[in-house]
Amino acid sequence: MVRYLPTPLPAASPGAVLRFLLRFPSAWRHWTAARQQFQPDVVHVHCFGPNGAYALAVSRRFKLPLIITSHGETIADDHALFERSALLRSALRRSLRSATHVTAPSRFVLDDLRANHALNGGTVVRNGVVLDAPESAAKPARSGRYLLGVGRLGRMKGFDLLIDAFARADLDRDIRLVIVGDGPERSRLEEQSDHLGLGSRVEFTGRLDTAAVAGVMSNALAVVVPSRTEAFGIVALEAWRSGAPLVMTNRGGAPEFVHDGVDGILVDPVDTVALGEAVTRVSVDQRLRSQLVAAGRERVGEFTWARVAEAYEELYAAASAPNSGAG
Repeated sequence: MVRYLPTPLPAASPGAVLRFLLRFPSAWRHWTAARQQFQPDVVHVHCFGPNGAYALAVSRRFKLPLIITSHGETIADDHALFERSALLRSALRRSLRSATHVTAPSRFVLDDLRANHALNGGTVVRNGVVLDAPESAAKPARSGRYLLGVGRLGRMKGFDLLIDAFARADLDRDIRLVIVGDGPERSRLEEQSDHLGLGSRVEFTGRLDTAAVAGVMSNALAVVVPSRTEAFGIVALEAWRSGAPLVMTNRGGAPEFVHDGVDGILVDPVDTVALGEAVTRVSVDQRLRSQLVAAGRERVGEFTWARVAEAYEELYAAASAPNSGAG
């Protein structure tokens, strides 16, 4: 069962404070009613935001163990919410102190929490992927030769860097760039592509369902993840599963699980010349593509959701045990 709960927070202006005071009683009733209905043993927050402030309050009010899982929201947010909101920074610090366990998909994320939000400790629990690709993956959605980018079209995902690199790269003219996804940067990215004279060589598909994404991945020369910062990068796992060569950002958590030159090519995407050289290298070298695909298919089996669930079941049991302490 999924329930969506309101999470109003106060802001600095008098009007915002008044609106918060009017909305808070109803929001708190929703949270306490959910607690009463579900009778949880543990409160577990993913992607800390206003939801985390309310979860901390529920944890303290009803003496429930609190687990925090950060997915990089403090460092990979296009809106820099934690930089702008002292209230959220305070709520995160208090939650990290109160939590019995704090997890993240990479050491990179935990290091940020330690350096900037006073975390002590923390556990890495890698993300996972469904190993059985959707059925339509055997029927590629695109023909011809193309490079593929997949994700939310926001600044941190770096698709502007990928378009620049594609324009600079020494690629055959029949090789296209296909970008799957949608987001606030789409119009600007389309304008950038037109400005660079790329025309029909760059295609924006919009959002596709899981099966369609797997299909278009399976026929790509390479899946390119050009993020300015990437907490982990589930797209890398999806590329491995689909049998696509991987070109991956080296900024963030990816170097912790992608082995450069073995199951992926790691590159700094801000260096668009280097990124262009990397995609060119993969595009022209069939042996390299085959090596990356074989290694990726072997590696992806390490990243099952069953393994993730088992790790969290152990944490839940530890958090619920008598005399469990914060960590």
